[in-house]
Amino acid sequence: MILKRVASNSDGTFGVLIDMGVAFALTIENPWLNNKRNVSCIPDGIYECKRVESPRFGNTFEIKDVPGRTHILFHTGNTEDDTEGCIIVGEQFEYLGDKAAVLSSRKGFGEFRRRTADVGSFTLNLVTV
Repeated sequence: MILKRVASNSDGTFGVLIDMGVAFALTIENPWLNNKRNVSCIPDGIYECKRVESPRFGNTFEIKDVPGRTHILFHTGNTEDDTEGCIIVGEQFEYLGDKAAVLSSRKGFGEFRRRTADVGSFTLNLVTV
């Protein structure tokens, strides 16, 4: 799976999730703040993602082996305030009040779950374009 980050500003880092050459969801992460825990997106790179059961978000995937970071998950939400260093999956970029957001998060995350239903892990190639 590929996550192409296509834009970043003070409201967050925005991307497109691609599986087998097909773009299927949008993402929002924190802006880049030198990989600081809970407030920054993670560095570009290739990461192994393992299935986990999160007490807060249920069945999802954790991005493993991020330097200096742990518990980075894919989950639902809307703005970078909801990320805490994780990746939020949705289907539409929009504004909530004066903040850029990703909307239809449950639907987008549902598609992410369908695409990963039969795997315990996958490789994520995270790139900024």
